[in-house]
Amino acid sequence: MGKSLTWKIIEKNMVSGSNEQEGELTVKVNQTLTQDSTGTMVYLQLDAMDIQDIKTDLSVAYIDHNTLQTGFENADDHAFIKSAAAKYGIIYSKPGNGICHQLHLERFGKPGDILLGSDSHTPTGGGLGMLAIGAGGLDVAAAMAQGTYTLKVPKVMNIELAGKLRPWASAKDAALYVLRLLTVKGGVGYIIEYSGEGIRNLSVTDRATITNMGAEAGATTSIFPSDEAVRDFLVRQGREEDYTPFEADADAEYDKKLIIDLGKIRPMAAKPHSPDNADEVRNIKGIKVDQVAIGSCTNSSYTDLMKAAAILKGKRIHPDVSLVIAPGSSNILKMMADNGALGDLLASGARIIEAACGPCIGMGQAPRSGGISLRTFNRNFKGRCGTDTAEVYLVSPETAAFSALTGYLTSPDETGAEKPVVELPERFAAYDGYFVFPPENREGIELVMGPNIKPFPVGRPLPQKLECKLLLKVGDNITTDDIMPSNARLLPYRSNIPELSKYCFGTITKDFRDRAQKNGGGFILGGENYGQGSSREHAALVPLYLGVKAIIAKSFARIHRDNLINSGILPLVLTDKGQYELFDEYDEIEIDNIAEALKSRNTINVMNKTKGLEVLCRFEGSETDAEILRAGGYLNYIKRMKKGAEGNA
Repeated sequence: MGKSLTWKIIEKNMVSGSNEQEGELTVKVNQTLTQDSTGTMVYLQLDAMDIQDIKTDLSVAYIDHNTLQTGFENADDHAFIKSAAAKYGIIYSKPGNGICHQLHLERFGKPGDILLGSDSHTPTGGGLGMLAIGAGGLDVAAAMAQGTYTLKVPKVMNIELAGKLRPWASAKDAALYVLRLLTVKGGVGYIIEYSGEGIRNLSVTDRATITNMGAEAGATTSIFPSDEAVRDFLVRQGREEDYTPFEADADAEYDKKLIIDLGKIRPMAAKPHSPDNADEVRNIKGIKVDQVAIGSCTNSSYTDLMKAAAILKGKRIHPDVSLVIAPGSSNILKMMADNGALGDLLASGARIIEAACGPCIGMGQAPRSGGISLRTFNRNFKGRCGTDTAEVYLVSPETAAFSALTGYLTSPDETGAEKPVVELPERFAAYDGYFVFPPENREGIELVMGPNIKPFPVGRPLPQKLECKLLLKVGDNITTDDIMPSNARLLPYRSNIPELSKYCFGTITKDFRDRAQKNGGGFILGGENYGQGSSREHAALVPLYLGVKAIIAKSFARIHRDNLINSGILPLVLTDKGQYELFDEYDEIEIDNIAEALKSRNTINVMNKTKGLEVLCRFEGSETDAEILRAGGYLNYIKRMKKGAEGNA
């Protein structure tokens, strides 16, 4: 039996484990990345581990999320991250340099390496042939400290791409097409591996768009082979020495397989308020548009923006539309300034903002009340844009550009226009003016902490019995944006858990903190795919701070489940999903014999004392996960392991 690309890279970096589906793997982490929304917490946790040097080949701290500095808070966080980068030997990317995933693809990604990032869209690196995995901040801090990462043995889903995209269909349309097939939970437990003749016509940035949005299907990551397209990309980036060919064996076997004919894909749009709510633009065209935004880690590459510039050249944006463009990196912005494309965008009436995440993370450019916004982003969760009453559609840069001209959602293949061809430069710009490289002598470097940086909560060992009220009952596909909202007003408090706690579950109820404080903490009941969305561990740390002891759900999103375990919060899955209906808010709940059940990996009895009934739940974590919970979270577990190692030395 031949090997998949996924398993070739895993085996190349394997430290321990096997390919048995019920087991665990520990792999070497070659590279890590953090961004500032999650990074402050990562480096606070790294400091708590009391290490001197990181053990990865390369780690980079990007500043790309919290760049709107209306007060001292974001600037203080940036200063802290910069000092941590210098102390631990990490490259620091200054505000304005660009979006972490686009930058990492350009400057640092290596085929065959394993990249762990404290951002759910880290799989963007899969477009380059990396095994790039998004994780919670504590996992990334531990990877830097230990040089390894432990994960459940993944299943591998092969998506074979046949044919060739139509002239006006793009990689973004292919990504939305895949999402419509899989749904936002169809990739849970899988690594998606792309193959087939269809990939030969996809550039590295096309592939990166597709792997980026695999996160929206819940996949652990997505990956394309490292082939001649990857070599060409690295040559143009001045990094040919980083090229290594990697591809699956011809007779590789997979756990699941899909075949998609690229020639059948037309321009797509994801309708409000979920990335998998997709349809062909021609079926929903004619919607009046108020705002168009082009950018994000999904669609801010040189080719994406050059196509938009070509469509807009010599034309004017519709008077009722605000078009905002955020380049993926400072080098892309400079190249477009040098070749005249930036002038074409400005002449059309577009607004250019700095190379950063910007509107995608809710950092500015919120639409008007009740407005319609077309965005080339990866998520359109309700309220994420900063306006609760707005409706956000996800589209390609081509669809976005034409719609900005017409003022209505417009399918590019119905315009009669000829698709522009973007000529790639022999060499992409590669200036280092925004990077700060660590000093050779790092002795005596102190961390710089401003007044907004507060201690993070640390869990306590799980007791034998938990008795609490059910504080909140929520439905399916609750996102991390629901649990811990993210917008320009709240992002400055990413290092201030007490302040953030005021807004916990703010999209669902305004009084969750009051409920938690009044009842001394409690439980939460969720539906399917609880915790989908971003990797932000604040969606676990804030409930921990408020005394949440356990979360019972029909199913969990991967990263959020891991973050709950790392924080010391018990995630339990209902064995009978119909029993979800047997619970109401403020029911008295008791969970007994926890330690024994975790140790023996048996089902756990959950008693609803108010209703006088009992339901069975299961813990779907590994033996290591159970040990982490018994220790009261990953940080406590690491300290315990370190103390044990020192005692045996």
